[in-house]
Amino acid sequence: MQKSYSSSDDSLDFAALLEKSFEEIDDVRRGDILTGTILAVDNQGVIVDVGLKRDGVVPRSDLDAVDDADSFEVGQQITVMVLKTEDYDGNLVVSVQQALASKDWDAATGQMESGDLYTGKVVAANKGGLIVPFGELRGFVPASHVLDLPRGLGDEERAAHLSRLVGRKLELKIIEVNSERRRLVLSQREAERNARDAAKEVLLQKLNVGDVVSGRVSSLREFGAFIDLGGADGLVHISELAWRRVRHPNEILNIGDQVDTYVLQLDRDEKRIGLSLKRLQPNPWEEIEQTYAVGQTVEGSVSRVVSFGAFIELDNGVEALLHVSQMGDPAPQAPEDILRAGDIVVAQIVSLEADRQRMGLSLKSTADSEEPALVEEAPISELDTVESN
Repeated sequence: MQKSYSSSDDSLDFAALLEKSFEEIDDVRRGDILTGTILAVDNQGVIVDVGLKRDGVVPRSDLDAVDDADSFEVGQQITVMVLKTEDYDGNLVVSVQQALASKDWDAATGQMESGDLYTGKVVAANKGGLIVPFGELRGFVPASHVLDLPRGLGDEERAAHLSRLVGRKLELKIIEVNSERRRLVLSQREAERNARDAAKEVLLQKLNVGDVVSGRVSSLREFGAFIDLGGADGLVHISELAWRRVRHPNEILNIGDQVDTYVLQLDRDEKRIGLSLKRLQPNPWEEIEQTYAVGQTVEGSVSRVVSFGAFIELDNGVEALLHVSQMGDPAPQAPEDILRAGDIVVAQIVSLEADRQRMGLSLKSTADSEEPALVEEAPISELDTVESN
């Protein structure tokens, strides 16, 4: 039996097809990523078959924003992003540039999460920082994250300094990705810190206590000197600069000096490297008994005055203690009443313990001698600050 169709059936079929067509259109949203095949390329743009009822249109202005815009050809598969589901002419407007940028946002996010460094070329600069492309994105390096930027520069001076970096390739770390606000922020300082941390990790695995390593003095602090061992810094504490007392590292070292150092401590958990200069120098205490003996009279300079006495530095750098009880009979109420830093005194050795690196002096035994105990007073201008114990 042959099935008959009425006009009402035809209208129902047409309505169903129309509804299905609208459903397909409604399934597409702004921001969707589609893959299609180029059907045509002309001066107006590109027509792309994206597998829908309507073809996608890529405006010429969008193509011009993409590198190698002239390389598109019929039959080529490309990825596009939906910009408008329907323009005034009913076209589905899509973008090649935005699709590429979307991939770059994803790539930037992944690279930020992994911590991998990015090598980028500076294309522009202003007083605020540097512009570095990341694929189709424009990344920004704030001036505060640029290495070796002098402090205290005015706006024009800072802009001039940063402009010298245009054209240079920099190692950078991505520190912020926000596609909604179109913010991609990178840092040269963080990249440097990452690189140094990685270098220190490698160095810590290679070094052993007792090794002798060469490095450059990178900075001086009151508590010691930092030595660049090739991407990682080690610290020479002020007590390890010399066998004699050192008030400040600049008495021994200058920034930029090349020095050999002894690896004194390694803390792989805290990633710290302790170094020493004095361990590569002869220890005066090891041969002190060949030079000095109990009862011998010695001359030295007052290096510091403390509440219980004064330390006297001898010519070989050894510091001996002149206790307040050995300063006279009766003993002075305060050591600073008779001695000041820089004074030259003659005293007698009353105790010597080389294994404990201790030597005791006395002025009592020289009190009746023809040679005065206090040979020379330091000028007032040369006095050091008295240290407390």
